Amino acid sequence: MFLVLGIIAIVATVLNLYLYKVGKGYKLAMAMGLSFTALTLVAGYSMISDWVKVKDWAALLDVVPTMATALWILTVVSILLNIIPILLELKK
Repeated sequence: MFLVLGIIAIVATVLNLYLYKVGKGYKLAMAMGLSFTALTLVAGYSMISDWVKVKDWAALLDVVPTMATALWILTVVSILLNIIPILLELKK
């Protein structure tokens, strides 16, 4: 599920930047991008919680260290990309 939500977050972020570029209302797309980023994080956490419940230590040891780093990086990038239009408007 977190993969689907992540793809939706990416699409919403690209839509946000496109709408800003063409001069249309981008704030809904920005809110969607940030919201789906948050839902992606929660879905990933939920998946890890399920692995802990069933004591799947191999999955945790294999996935969590890399996933933690990737989620941090992708979340920061998502936030920055989604607020670019606001920063550019402040600059005007």
